[in-house]
Amino acid sequence: MEILQIEGGVTAPKGFRAASAAAGIKYQGRDDMAMIYSEKPCAGAGVFTTNVVKAAPVKWDKKVVDTSDYVQAVVVNSGIANACTGAEGYGYCEETARAAGEALQIPADSVLVASTGVIGAQLPIDRVTAGVKVLASGLGTDREHSISAAQAIMTTDTKKKEYAVTAQIGGKTVTLGGMCKGSGMIHPNMATMLCFVTTDAAISHEMLQKALSTDVEDTFNMISVDGDTSTNDSVLLMANGMAGNSEITEENEDYQIFCRALNQIMTALSQMIAGDGEGCTCLFEVKAVGCADKTQAKTLAKSVVTSSLTKAAIFGHDANWGRILCAMGYSGAEFDPEQVDIYFESAAGSLKIVENGVSTGYSEETATRILSQEKVTCIMDVKMGEAAATAWGCDLTFDYVKINADYRS
Repeated sequence: MEILQIEGGVTAPKGFRAASAAAGIKYQGRDDMAMIYSEKPCAGAGVFTTNVVKAAPVKWDKKVVDTSDYVQAVVVNSGIANACTGAEGYGYCEETARAAGEALQIPADSVLVASTGVIGAQLPIDRVTAGVKVLASGLGTDREHSISAAQAIMTTDTKKKEYAVTAQIGGKTVTLGGMCKGSGMIHPNMATMLCFVTTDAAISHEMLQKALSTDVEDTFNMISVDGDTSTNDSVLLMANGMAGNSEITEENEDYQIFCRALNQIMTALSQMIAGDGEGCTCLFEVKAVGCADKTQAKTLAKSVVTSSLTKAAIFGHDANWGRILCAMGYSGAEFDPEQVDIYFESAAGSLKIVENGVSTGYSEETATRILSQEKVTCIMDVKMGEAAATAWGCDLTFDYVKINADYRS
């Protein structure tokens, strides 16, 4: 069944509204809060950071997803992460949810909250709760509302990140829409990122959580910008059932179609984050193929995409394949380096640079031309089987250091 990309974001599915507001939390002259609201109660699912240091919103959202009967709204702020803020910070999550519940006339425990920005600072809760009221009064379903919401959650991002698709499920047109933010502190096992996906599909909480948890393994857990796993990483998925399909309660054909649609959104958003890494000039895609199993393939792809030396070479448009083979070698995966082929691909063409572990005598000029594009792909074939995996990252530039040297100021 074909999955079709459409124009839109979180307001694309039926019954979802969004809004943005300028609360003055850290930034001046721009919106820094967003809200997503569903007209109907939703099944909710979430996947969160693996970092032992978890921000207050992560703890709140995990509790809501695990214990609440349903979810119906999300409130997001940028500028301050509300991480490492103790009981006071967790209390601010409760206050934010309570303010949203009162403004929207829904239970506080149906409100998810998310924050992104500087770690260790307390939220100016009065500004946040005032912003919630503005958000609730400004909700809308049109394209501009989803665009402004996606822009409001940005920190060091240079562009908004949205994606939407439709699919036929049970004879009904089902829509999924998503938005995310992420640019730095990005590493496998999720990244410094927030992602919100909405859908009008009818699907049980159990199947929704299963679909999300499974998909993250091949999407957001396969991106890296700088090797840092954040305190706030969250992917939240809300399904309100307004498409009218028969509720998905088991792993049947409808569930498989839903999973493919979700994967298309999650893959696209993952690539947007990796391609907008702080200071980067290109999206760096790494494919490990010919692997004995998926675990080996993921290990190899992640090791290369996170290699600082390889990322620096990509920035310099230098086909320094020794760094790639080296990163494969210290990954922990077993393989024969004398059987490895390595290729570079981009819009400028394809070039085999290594065959059976040694240089092919390739043209450096051709390699540089291929490596000078906005998306560069490295393919490593270990010739051990049929398994494959893909990871996404970016080049490592001077500007990454500049951005992060004075981030708090």
